[in-house]
Amino acid sequence: EVGALLILDEIQCGYGRTGTQWAFEQFGVVPDILVCAKGMGGGMPIGAFISSPEIMVGFQTNPILGHCTTFGGHPVSCAAALATLQVIQDEHLLAGVAAKAARLRAGLRHPAIREVRNCGLLMAVEFASFEVLKPIIDRALAHEGVLTDWFLFCDNSLRIAPPLVKTPIRFINQFPKVAPPAAGQQDSRC
Repeated sequence: EVGALLILDEIQCGYGRTGTQWAFEQFGVVPDILVCAKGMGGGMPIGAFISSPEIMVGFQTNPILGHCTTFGGHPVSCAAALATLQVIQDEHLLAGVAAKAARLRAGLRHPAIREVRNCGLLMAVEFASFEVLKPIIDRALAHEGVLTDWFLFCDNSLRIAPPLVKTPIRFINQFPKVAPPAAGQQDSRC
């Protein structure tokens, strides 16, 4: 309507995390510019700035986007990205995201959990008491080899984004070991 470009950042939610190749597919929009990374390289550092040739001309300085590709086009990272996409397709990983997310949600039931929000395997687990539970959960999950990532803008929510290839049962089995200490040390707000 106003001639503005729609730019979407799918650095964390792209490459199948939400159950579709791109999260925007679930909302019926198509961006003019898309940025992606993280899951794209299967552990290798790579990112992409994707758009049409007509829009890319606006960034042309010879070569297009030459000013922001310090590590652009490294063959090993590009091979990793191609292999990642091939595995996602060959192993039909997107088809299993909804079922894995449902099983993971079902395993995240505990009196200390206020709410679980998700779009596919991109989840937020909101706890009733951040101050009491965060250190307990961090220690318990670290003991199980699970790294924790709490949201900066919602400090009582734990971010969960398991790999598409990890089975939910293995992930869920790590949570019961966290629940008993958390339940025993809740504050009155839980």
